Amino acid sequence: MSTTQSERLRGLLEPLVTSQGLDLEEIEVDSVGRKRVLRVVVDSDTGADLDQIADVSRALSAKLDETNAMGEGEYTLEVGTPGAERPLTEHRHYVRATDRLVRFQLAEGGELVARILKVDDEGVDTEVPGVKGRKATARRLVFDDIVRARVQVEFSRKDKKEEEA
Repeated sequence: MSTTQSERLRGLLEPLVTSQGLDLEEIEVDSVGRKRVLRVVVDSDTGADLDQIADVSRALSAKLDETNAMGEGEYTLEVGTPGAERPLTEHRHYVRATDRLVRFQLAEGGELVARILKVDDEGVDTEVPGVKGRKATARRLVFDDIVRARVQVEFSRKDKKEEEA
């Protein structure tokens, strides 16, 4: 049974990321000309600030140099967070997206844009925004019915505190 480079790197780096209080979300190795780029995506329930990113980047860099896991060739290490329109692929991603607007691709076909209100082990409770003066409606989605889900960027959403004022 062969193990890919990404799987080997995950096994090596995940304990370091976890020790920094973060989750290792993604590892990707790309070749750009003669150079290679190792992209590591980290996150946590409260997000990751620049100091945490810098600390984990230094720890990963030291471990990679110590173990020679990337081989002799030159490479660039990039450590970051998932970004604004992150895909939701794990249960913890849905939990972190509570109160966010999400575009769901459904197994039955079609798409749904709704706000996640609550997440449990079976699925998500959502609020589908009303259109043209209609009230928002509640809808339950079970995970088996969701093919893909991606957080949507909202430029004009009012903060809850603003709405309560």
